Amino acid sequence: MSNLKPVVVVGSINTDLVSVTVRIPLAGETVLGSDFKIYTGGKGANQAVAVARLGYPVRMIGRVGSDSFGREARIHLITAGVDTDLVETNDGPSGIAVICVSATGENSIIVTPGANGTLTPSHLEQRLAEIRNAGVVLTQLEIPLETVECLAEICSREGIPLILDPAPAADLPDSLFKRVSWLTPNLTETGFYTNEGVGTKKFDPLSAVRQLRQRGVHGVLLKLGQKGVVLGYGNGKIETLPAFDVQAIDRTGAGDAFNGGFAVGLMKGMNVVESARFATAVAAISVTRPGAQTSMPTLNEVQQFIAQQAARVP
Repeated sequence: MSNLKPVVVVGSINTDLVSVTVRIPLAGETVLGSDFKIYTGGKGANQAVAVARLGYPVRMIGRVGSDSFGREARIHLITAGVDTDLVETNDGPSGIAVICVSATGENSIIVTPGANGTLTPSHLEQRLAEIRNAGVVLTQLEIPLETVECLAEICSREGIPLILDPAPAADLPDSLFKRVSWLTPNLTETGFYTNEGVGTKKFDPLSAVRQLRQRGVHGVLLKLGQKGVVLGYGNGKIETLPAFDVQAIDRTGAGDAFNGGFAVGLMKGMNVVESARFATAVAAISVTRPGAQTSMPTLNEVQQFIAQQAARVP
């Protein structure tokens, strides 16, 4: 048994139904797909698998349905190395995500919560011992907001760092922001939570970081895809890390790969910038492969990738 404090992931467990097409259709438009696959997914499960694939102990708190999707999701988590003892089965359907992936790797996603919507604060209160034993806790917004708020309160009270991926974007109370150790929005979510005009010449990621920190968040990691990562932490420190140059084929789960990698970096004793760089490498590898959980790299793959990238620098 490992003596390492585990990463605990509280969040969604879904099945991803993925269609690949030339481009994402407009409203009312029908396009022909070139491929279709079924993957296990959910932002919570994706992050848990990302951590497990990197060889770090991880426990999942969540709920699956009593259908075949739920059974397959649990099996896949176990196979990936995730401790699922705290994953409960709810009588009803599991969570489902319908995903459209374009030829350039962009995606649009519709998530139907299913069993994820039945994860309540009372379930967390029953798992206090496991949360208290965590080195860091990861969560997202594919479970009820009241459950996320309860988790944030517990982590704040117990002194456990909380990493929140604020997706899908939703109005959040300032009380939640103040209990978050690390907020990790992507480009779209950054626009939602700030007054910066994403996609316009006026978009200023540094201003976005400052706005989010003014709401009480300890640290911010803006995941800006090909534009890299903007990191805000400490006493007003802001740093920009460039993205790795890779050929993306599917960006589904890239943000989850990043969050899992960041958590592992912190738990391995890397500083904040080192952890963010490590996480950027994890995400970069993931986008070169199809699917979400199936794309998560191993620690050895990440280390080799970082070494190769360093060797290219003149």
